[in-house]
Amino acid sequence: MRLAFKVAMVVILTLAILIPLSMIRGVIHDRQQYRDQAVRDIGASYGGRQTVAGPVLVVPYEEQVEEEVTGDDGVARRVVRRKSGQWTFFPETLAMDGELKPDTRRRGLHQVRVYEWDGRVEARFDVRVPADNGTTRRSIGRPWLSFGIADVGGLQGTPDFVVNGAQARVEQGIGHADGPGVHARLPVPAAGQRLQFDTRVGMRLRGTESFSMLPLGAANDLRLRSKWISPKFDGKSPQHDIGNDGFRARWQVAAVATNAQRRFLQEPSLSPENKLSADAQEALARGMPWTPAGDSVSVSLIDPVNPYMQADRATKYGLLFVLLTFVGFFMFELIKQVRVHPIQYLLVGLAIAIFFLLLVSLSERIDFGLSYLLAALACIGLIGFYLAAVLRSAVRGLGFAAMLGTLYAALYGLLLSEDNALVLGSGLLFAILAAIMLATRKVDWYQVSARMPSPSRAESSA
Repeated sequence: MRLAFKVAMVVILTLAILIPLSMIRGVIHDRQQYRDQAVRDIGASYGGRQTVAGPVLVVPYEEQVEEEVTGDDGVARRVVRRKSGQWTFFPETLAMDGELKPDTRRRGLHQVRVYEWDGRVEARFDVRVPADNGTTRRSIGRPWLSFGIADVGGLQGTPDFVVNGAQARVEQGIGHADGPGVHARLPVPAAGQRLQFDTRVGMRLRGTESFSMLPLGAANDLRLRSKWISPKFDGKSPQHDIGNDGFRARWQVAAVATNAQRRFLQEPSLSPENKLSADAQEALARGMPWTPAGDSVSVSLIDPVNPYMQADRATKYGLLFVLLTFVGFFMFELIKQVRVHPIQYLLVGLAIAIFFLLLVSLSERIDFGLSYLLAALACIGLIGFYLAAVLRSAVRGLGFAAMLGTLYAALYGLLLSEDNALVLGSGLLFAILAAIMLATRKVDWYQVSARMPSPSRAESSA
């Protein structure tokens, strides 16, 4: 019964530590939301997550359609209605090339990565306007070349729009007809006319954190270079070269290998707030880089280490740290007959929990690795000093401090090796369990339980 009581007490105290751990995770999430708000504020004034698409050729038309309509009197009549529509033509070849010039904007404690894209886009069109079959009275409107931009507020100056060597007048986007961006009008073509021309667009565009390009051509050659040394590529993987001087990336995409054209026809908007799935909205709310629908290619100028994500991942191991420490206390009580009061259990558990709060608060101001080291040293030193008195031996206190130091070092390795976290974590748990089993393999638990003092004696003498 004495052993059962002690086991129950350890379990209850371990579960009790979940309360401060969950509160600390809430603080981490709140701080992440503050950073997300800083990103949105800077994006609103500087330019948000950018996506560029096009150019595409849009030809509007109106035609008279004869329909059969049944009136209120039940008599069917044929009426003539005018119907509006548009044809959308994509380029035969599309080439984008430009440089992302990274920079940093600060809002409070938070640094946000921004950039300026100095880009050049070339496209060649070879299309034929549908001919009039003679039965439909159709009138063709004035077409336009549309170039989509997710956040036109990031434009620096007026884009340079050249069609067949002639400068074209740049105007604002049409709206829902082709999404946000800019456009240039062309002369009205005749029905059945073949349109062959080249177009070139040059612009400087500012944005925040991520930049995407839509491969809308039949053949696409998309290139990007930057001095940023830690890019994250989303969408289709590019041919890339990353070095100490930055990166160069190239995507060669054929229309048959992407759904970009079909999805653009369904929904031309490039705005991330438009018709996103619940998962995508949640990812955007967490500050994750957003990749728009349409098989885009994208690069994010992110920090190699996100302190909030790393701290949140670390807290998931907090209960394991507390449990292992409590198990160590429990083993000392059973084997060495050293009594540890429940309050002493609780104080050590709280000290372990405080580590994670120190970690996130320090990482907001200094490098994450240094923050981790300082927070670990502070907590390990405090617990080691305290346990030297609790366990009545400086050697035992140092032993527990060494155990905690090993655990913190292992946790840091797990945080740095995200891809191998599962196999490393499971291996660590197996090693710990194996060590406990080997250390207690000759213990007579019935005899140890009989030697344990009663709960009342243990608590009063403690």
